[in-house]
Amino acid sequence: MRLEAFEHFFDEGLVEAHLKPLKHGKEASVHLFRANPRTTDEDLVALKLYHPLNRRDFRDETLYRDGEFIKERRIRAALDQKTKFGREVQGGLWVSREWETLRTLHGRVPVPRPIECTDDAILMSYIGDEDVAAPRLHEYHHDDLYELEALWEQILRAIERMLYVDVVHGDLSSYNLLVWGGEIVVIDLPQAVDPKKNRHAQAFLERDIRRLGEFFEHRGLHLPWDTIASDLWTAWLFADLVTEELRGLPS
Repeated sequence: MRLEAFEHFFDEGLVEAHLKPLKHGKEASVHLFRANPRTTDEDLVALKLYHPLNRRDFRDETLYRDGEFIKERRIRAALDQKTKFGREVQGGLWVSREWETLRTLHGRVPVPRPIECTDDAILMSYIGDEDVAAPRLHEYHHDDLYELEALWEQILRAIERMLYVDVVHGDLSSYNLLVWGGEIVVIDLPQAVDPKKNRHAQAFLERDIRRLGEFFEHRGLHLPWDTIASDLWTAWLFADLVTEELRGLPS
């Protein structure tokens, strides 16, 4: 565990104690901290710490970067050639993309509240309590088909709201959706793309829906998943996602 990566958050008076690691994934680990409620308005917070660059997988990064304009020629060349400097830039882009996406979605879509960011970590609100973190959807044991349908409706609503502000998750599945108190929370957004800029956004959206469809199908919820993805994309293209409720969301 890279204790030096936590120093900024202690120095800024945002956290008071490291309580325990919560999750160790391919790209990052997540840790539970006792927060300073005077500076964070939280009792507990989660810190997502990205792994060192040599332990991250950037194989599909060019697909997610499609449409992003990088002004400096030297940086573009380093990214394309995958030099050491290019990987450092990639790592920073990965973190900053998740940070900016969380900031865009917070208050519009159920996501953790972003609190503070460094080059390799994001501090955010924690979903769960001190004894147990909110389970991911694939770990969650639903009571019946009605509850499963209710969870899907929440997910669909979240996807629609993300599209409304020009965000496609890009890697959505039962592994990056939390369930707490019957409510869905969307997590893990470093690969999110802008469908107005990224030519692969429709394919990413279709893959997101297909993965979720497979999860729900295996649990008995049968819906026209291909049609759902197509209808969502068409609705976004024609701006039909703007309902009266969505118009009332903060800009």
